[in-house]
Amino acid sequence: MILTVTLNTALDITYRVPALRPHASHRVTGVTERPGGKGLNVARVLAALGHRATVTGFAGGVTGGVVRELLARTPGVTDALVPAAGPTRRTLAVVDERTGDTTQLNEPGPVVSAAEWNALLETYGELLRDASAVALCGSLPPGVPVGAYAHLVRGARAAGVPVLLDTSGEALRRGVAARPDLIKPNAGELAELTGSQEPSWAARAARRRGALGVVASLGAEGLLAETSRGRWRAVPPDHVPGNPTGAGDSAVAGLLSGLVEGLPWPDRLVRAVALSTATVLSPTAGDFDRGAYEELLAGGVRVTPAAEAA
Repeated sequence: MILTVTLNTALDITYRVPALRPHASHRVTGVTERPGGKGLNVARVLAALGHRATVTGFAGGVTGGVVRELLARTPGVTDALVPAAGPTRRTLAVVDERTGDTTQLNEPGPVVSAAEWNALLETYGELLRDASAVALCGSLPPGVPVGAYAHLVRGARAAGVPVLLDTSGEALRRGVAARPDLIKPNAGELAELTGSQEPSWAARAARRRGALGVVASLGAEGLLAETSRGRWRAVPPDHVPGNPTGAGDSAVAGLLSGLVEGLPWPDRLVRAVALSTATVLSPTAGDFDRGAYEELLAGGVRVTPAAEAA
C-alpha cells in the first residue's frame, strides 16, 4: 500500500467556458467534480496504475462529505481521512475552451484544532505500519504547525518507510531538514528554498540542506533529478497545450510507483514525465490521457545524464 497525506484536502471543481473574458458573464458548458488536494490526485493516479493507495488528511463539513462520497467511488483508493469541524475547501479551475488556458481559484483550508492534529498523527502512525512508501503533499491548513511535514518525515523514517515531500515555502524548508528520501519542488519552489534560479545548482543545494534526492519540475522542460545514483534530465517530445492542474501530482505518482516497483531512475523519470504530460492533455483536472501516456512511455520521453543535457 502507498500512503498519501493531504493535510489541506479539497473538492476540485472544473468549469469549461467557450472563452474566458474579464468583467463578463459566462455560460458554463461543462462541470466536473473530483476529490482534490495534491495527495488525493496522486492516489487516484496510483490506483489507475494498479497500485493500492490510501489517503489521509482532514475532511469536514458538507464539502468534506462530498469528497468522501466521491472517494468511495474511486477503485483502488482507501479513505482514511480524519474528521475536522471546519469545512473542506473548494478549488475552482476555469478552462477557456478557445485557448486551452486554465484559471485557478483556491479557497483557504479550515482551521485545524490541536485535538484534530493529534488524531491525524495517531492515524498516520497506524497507517505507516502497512505502507511501502508515503507522499506528503500540498499546503498546510491554518492551525497545523509549520513544522508538520518535518514531524511526518521523521515518523516515516523511523518506521523505515521511504518518504517523498511535495510542498513549498517554510513547510518545505523545515521538512527538508528532516531528511526526506525525495522532494519534488517546481522551479520556483526550489529557487525559494535555495536562493538560486539555476536549477542544477539549486538541486544540489537542496541535497546539502538534507534532501536525499531531488526531482524538480521544470514545466515544459520536463524534470531534473539529482540523486545519490546520478543526475538526469527527462523531457517530453514537445510542448503540449492544455490544463496543467494535477500534472505535478501525476509526476509524484510516477516517481512513487517506480520506487516501490524497484525501477531504475531513468525509467522512473520516463514514467513521471509521461504521466505529467498525459495529465496536461486530459480534459479533466487531475486525470491523465491513457493513450497519450502509453505512447509517451513507449518512446516519447528523452532521458539524458544531466552533465550532457543542455
